[in-house]
Amino acid sequence: MEPATPAPGEECLTRIAEPQLGFADLELRNQGVHLDPLLQGIVGFLDNHATLIEQVRQDLVRGLKSPDTGRNGITPSQTWRSLILMRIKNWDYRELRERINDGITLRSFTDFDSHRVPQHDAFNRAFNRLTRPPCKPSTKPWSRVRSNSAWRTAGNCIHYPTDATLLWDTVRTVTRLAGKLHQALPRGVAGFTNRTRSARRRMQELERMAATQRHTQQEPKYRELLRITERVLESARQVVQKTAKVRGIDVVSHMMIDQLRQQITAYCDLGDKVIDQTRRRVIDGEQVPTDEKVYSLCESHTHLIKRGKQRKPVEFGPKVFLAESSKGLITDYKVLDGNPADTTQVKAWLDRPQEVFRCPPELYAGDRGFYSADNEDHGQQVGVSQVCIPQRGGQKTVEREAFERSAAFKKGQRLRAGIEGRISVLFRGRGMKRCRAEGRARFEVLLGAAVLANNLMRIADLLRNRKPARRSTAA
Repeated sequence: MEPATPAPGEECLTRIAEPQLGFADLELRNQGVHLDPLLQGIVGFLDNHATLIEQVRQDLVRGLKSPDTGRNGITPSQTWRSLILMRIKNWDYRELRERINDGITLRSFTDFDSHRVPQHDAFNRAFNRLTRPPCKPSTKPWSRVRSNSAWRTAGNCIHYPTDATLLWDTVRTVTRLAGKLHQALPRGVAGFTNRTRSARRRMQELERMAATQRHTQQEPKYRELLRITERVLESARQVVQKTAKVRGIDVVSHMMIDQLRQQITAYCDLGDKVIDQTRRRVIDGEQVPTDEKVYSLCESHTHLIKRGKQRKPVEFGPKVFLAESSKGLITDYKVLDGNPADTTQVKAWLDRPQEVFRCPPELYAGDRGFYSADNEDHGQQVGVSQVCIPQRGGQKTVEREAFERSAAFKKGQRLRAGIEGRISVLFRGRGMKRCRAEGRARFEVLLGAAVLANNLMRIADLLRNRKPARRSTAA
């Protein structure tokens, strides 16, 4: 008999006791139902590193008053393995649930076995409680390291952020939240007018405007769109004030209403920044500094990134620093603030192996963006045997020309080129190309999960192809 379906929100906020194997699970294992060799290697590695599961357990019970009471929920092992499987296969929540529910081997990998697989929203709630996972592969030092910068061009449905589309996003987002608040209140919301239709028309007129029309028609259309946006924000703030003291509702509804009011207030504040930057740029003709602009309402951590590409001179998203060993293991990663120069990241990373691996790498390779004389001197000071970074700009000396033409330098640059393929794998195969979770914290968890899935797959492959140790023959 199948157990009763828990109510929404129960499956990840209750007890997390480990499930017991049933007779059907033991029979399947006796019949020879085994995992894929790669997944089996990951299981073996996770079984030998219980500290990872303990960290997941602490994240799941964080903030709970009575974690040892209530209905059994998703265990730390099930949560951790399901997240790894989701990133390895690049599935969404619904496909993850369906594949685990339909596959015997995937049930075994995720520790669900013959037990009921929760719904997709339960996986979402469990994953949202996780913090940034570690990417440290092992305590063994790796001799050669290459690094580069990666970036995300889109996240949470972000489009090219023009002033017109940002104003339109402000109107439709605030209006949508006001509609939810209207449905949540017993008597609804009075005094709020839906202006999404008029705002969308002005936005489309501005986006479809030809270059010759912008000189005469752009400013009047922007004034109309600004006026509509200001009216929507003013009405939304009045609604928030009117609903400050609502009576006759239960505790759960009151919490949901407070959350909606907080979201409306936050988006209204972002809308004020969008209105200010649009007025300064379009109406006043002022050049707004980059650090004062808003590029996305949904992801406030989005930054403008200039990579020097001819076809894509400007991209939008958080910039990510990656460092990889010669074995394909990502030894370090970091989400950067803004668009800092690559040269500023080398010193911090060269000090990182001293903390993690207790020894410096033998070789450090990077592209031209990481070059500076100070970075090369710092690499030699910390004990790096060879720093392979091509000189950027300036006149090269005879010694520098000979060094960059040497076989060792060229070999280091061939090693560095491998991280471009690793970035492509993370983008296409591990879900880093687009993050549907909102906020920088959730993006860091996604990045950490993608890095961890990559490292676990590489470790499992290295263990499977490991050559047996040679025995010394007797004299």
